[in-house]
Amino acid sequence: MKKVILPVILILFVVLNINAQEKGETEFLWLDTSLPIEERIEALISAMTVDEKITQLVNANIAIPRLGIKEYDWWNECLHGVARNGRATVFPQAIALGATFDTTLAYRVATAISDEARAKFNIAQSLGNYNRYAGLTFWTPNVNIFRDPRWGRGQETYGEDPFLTSRIGVAFVKGLQGDDEKYLKTAACAKHYAVHSGPEELRHEFNAEVTPKDLWETYLPAFEALVKEAKVEAIMGAYNRTNGQACCASPFLLQDILIDQWKFEGHIVSDCGAIQDIWKDHQLCETPEQASAMAIKSGLDVNCGIAFESLKKALSKKLVNEDDLDNALCDLLRTKFRLGFFDNNDENPYSNISSEVVGSDIHRKLALEEAEKSIVLVKNRNQILPLENNLKNVFITGPQAANEGVLLGNYYGVNNNTVNILDGIISKLDLGTTVNYRYGQLPYQKNINPMDYVTEDAASADVCIAVLGLSGLVEGEEGDAIASDFKGDRKYLHLPQSQIEFIKKIRSYGKEKPLIVIITGGSPIAIPEIYELADAVLYVWYPGQEGGTAVGNVLFGDAVPSGRLPFTIPKSVDDLPPYEDYSMKGRTYKYMTKEPQFPFGFGLSYSTFEYSDLKIDSVFEDQITASVTVTNLGEYDAEEVVQLYVCSPIAGNGDPLYSLRAFQRVSVPSGHAKIVVFNLDRESFSEVDNDGKRVFRDGEYKLWVGGSLPGERSVFLGATKCLDTSIDIMKLIK
Repeated sequence: MKKVILPVILILFVVLNINAQEKGETEFLWLDTSLPIEERIEALISAMTVDEKITQLVNANIAIPRLGIKEYDWWNECLHGVARNGRATVFPQAIALGATFDTTLAYRVATAISDEARAKFNIAQSLGNYNRYAGLTFWTPNVNIFRDPRWGRGQETYGEDPFLTSRIGVAFVKGLQGDDEKYLKTAACAKHYAVHSGPEELRHEFNAEVTPKDLWETYLPAFEALVKEAKVEAIMGAYNRTNGQACCASPFLLQDILIDQWKFEGHIVSDCGAIQDIWKDHQLCETPEQASAMAIKSGLDVNCGIAFESLKKALSKKLVNEDDLDNALCDLLRTKFRLGFFDNNDENPYSNISSEVVGSDIHRKLALEEAEKSIVLVKNRNQILPLENNLKNVFITGPQAANEGVLLGNYYGVNNNTVNILDGIISKLDLGTTVNYRYGQLPYQKNINPMDYVTEDAASADVCIAVLGLSGLVEGEEGDAIASDFKGDRKYLHLPQSQIEFIKKIRSYGKEKPLIVIITGGSPIAIPEIYELADAVLYVWYPGQEGGTAVGNVLFGDAVPSGRLPFTIPKSVDDLPPYEDYSMKGRTYKYMTKEPQFPFGFGLSYSTFEYSDLKIDSVFEDQITASVTVTNLGEYDAEEVVQLYVCSPIAGNGDPLYSLRAFQRVSVPSGHAKIVVFNLDRESFSEVDNDGKRVFRDGEYKLWVGGSLPGERSVFLGATKCLDTSIDIMKLIK
């Protein structure tokens, strides 16, 4: 159980002295920075009435002037930049960060975001702006596993793999929270704990049923890593139930695992309105006060919403006691103290971050770097890319070419210096080049006007660039995707049929002319027809404010594509299990046996890499070191994402077919080689059994290293064949 605040032996509340009284001031012990934080917290709590305590347990805290407590709202967002709070650098969407496979970049991006967050907070405080989205407690990152391509919020995650999600997530949290020993720069929050990934339409009432193996192998590892390694300050409970218990009132998830096993020391927040769901939709109790009591006794500290206002009634009915309130308040105040809310600004190094960082040139260049590294090239017939910039005639078309909205994804900030894809392409072309642009096709339906001004122009150009894909209108959260028939989720994996027919028509008119297709979106989009028709295809995600510049740089060779798919792209929704089924059987690269269109980890380059000399260099008591040589045989200096997978002796027969255990993004100049070294702990060669326990299998584990997921499909699509070696792990651990 969470620790109970010890009774305060001495009266810690208010110590008056003559001088302070004459000035009309009160000396508060909680403002004494020489005291330990826990003593300051106890002093403040002991000074509060029950009614005042309850006001601090919902996200919108009212001010308590007599105690020096300012108004504060815990709700803020910074998924890929400070969101919903005015001007800020808009970085590419989270799924794009996953596609970079770059933990160092993730840390740098999060550091830039937290710099801007502190600068904006400092300004807001000076203006007396205490509104929602003006605070420092950010409900980011989303480390749910993108288990099903139909989930509209999968774009907020780092993909389908627990290991990739863990590594990107840990780096991101560290960047958000800073490295000061005393103060947090911002407070990060891992969400949505713990088994949550749609359907959006049912999220307020749904019960996700999972086995112990799937829970500990797939759904929990990222949360555990963020708690143990990154010391994430907050955890958000999900709307749904998991194995019958509401995630925001689950003794098993919140107490047994999070607090008792993982020793989590931060605070726990509900998703917004989730306490209401406990009684209204899940029907686990009958009243708001019962639901609030269930949540707070399970370890939840702050309710996003107003349900906790019923705690006064819960107290009168003896469903909770004042110690329960104090325990929750203690966790919340600890975060506020660590953010420096009760200290002088001159003691907090983050109080000096100025407005100059917001939207700075450095951050703009960082957004560009992330966008470039996230772009995934999946086809490049006859090396049509990169293009020459001295083309005579270029035709640009498609519903997303000039659409600023596809830069943003969801949970976004705003910026007055965005570069759409059309702008980015045009900026790379010679002034003498003839360039025509037409919208060409409505994004999600047939054109109403039957006249066609597009296809002949496309056929007469030296190259046609068509920008297709999805936007936040059709995929996203419950109510945000206003053009979605499925509350933000997708029923099918392919592009809208109108876009497919548009490309077919262009191809039929210009059979010999190069056709390049750029696809926006945040989820797996199956493109069997487009893949056959196009000469080159790139997935560019929701690429942020510099997305157009990044696309232009990649198309014309100023940047070499190096992104990798952070999820599997199936050929069809028919290859997936039912959406509501949370079993991992048949899902993701780990358990999917049907051939995908594009495998996890896949992505092409303008250069060619060769892998050689894979070996296990050394074995220590708790660590195994493996190395491989990566040679750049191509003409371009380029970066390669080197991936290491492990297969257990019973892979595909209960254990995953493959498990990503390490990866490194390395820069290799043309004609040069680099030795890549991986340090693996023993757990990298363990599996989760049916009881949820880590075990080592008898027999040889296979180790694969390459630039994509091992398998014939990757090689067929153009990836270099992975190398493999074997190791009998049981001989090493006995």
